[in-house]
Amino acid sequence: MKQALEFEKPVIELREKIAELKKLTQDSKIDLSAEITTLENRLQKLENNIYGNLKPWDRVQIARHSERPTTLDYVEHLFTDFIEFHGDRLFGDDESIVTGIAKYKGNPVTIVGHQRGKNTKENIRRNFGSPHPEGYRKALRHMKQADKFKRPIVSFIDTKGAYPGKAAEERGQSEAIARNLMEMAGFKVPIICIVIGEGGSGGALALGVGDHVHMLENSTYSVISPEGAAALLWKDSKQAQKAAESLKITAYDLKKLAVIDEIIPEPKGGAHRDMELQISYIDEVLQKSINDLKKHNAEELLEHRWRKYKAIGDFRNA
Repeated sequence: MKQALEFEKPVIELREKIAELKKLTQDSKIDLSAEITTLENRLQKLENNIYGNLKPWDRVQIARHSERPTTLDYVEHLFTDFIEFHGDRLFGDDESIVTGIAKYKGNPVTIVGHQRGKNTKENIRRNFGSPHPEGYRKALRHMKQADKFKRPIVSFIDTKGAYPGKAAEERGQSEAIARNLMEMAGFKVPIICIVIGEGGSGGALALGVGDHVHMLENSTYSVISPEGAAALLWKDSKQAQKAAESLKITAYDLKKLAVIDEIIPEPKGGAHRDMELQISYIDEVLQKSINDLKKHNAEELLEHRWRKYKAIGDFRNA
């Protein structure tokens, strides 16, 4: 059974009840079809009520779900011939960022993305998806290669933020992030960024400068975590739910502010509930983005990118 979040427990319990009745019908001669139909109608209404009225904090919880698909999950199903590269040629290899080349619809692309784990062992290996400087330098090395060989760049964003430890600062964490921002702004190939989970602070933005920036419906994109904002504003991290509403971190809020270009829908309950359907949604948007951006030459891409980021922050009509 999928891990249930607190707000969706009534839905999960009703689904389990329906499954029990269906099993009872199969194992005996008792006809419970009428009861099952009634419960299924009730389930549909309950799902529409809960998932159709999600609050910002509900979406934060979905974005953080341990079973939510990761970058490598999407790479496996959206692309072919993926070859992963390692190391930044300066210090080492940071497994919280994956990079490589692959084919999308038969055409070569470069992929970069944050990678978190789905269990404790894998999270430790991936540093819980929080990159060190060498992770960002690894990503930059391969994005430069993409620019050289005229390959579109596809970036998957999913991190609580860059690793804040002493070692990361000693190796130039802020410089690594700043350099990525500067270099990505000047690449002459299409860049498509997709926020698939949490998009936290500069750690997310370091892979987020693109021509098209999309977000999954239940992902978040913010300058600080709700807990961090609550601790700063109200000296109480337990006020995270209040902070989530104030920060405007959901896809719908950011679409109004022109921070993102398109919201990619999710199955009811989140991407982890139906990964095959989620992949089809991403595939549709990704293909459209690449086809649209390929129509422009390098100068047009740079001009469009400049205008896009210059317009962010004009919230008068939001």
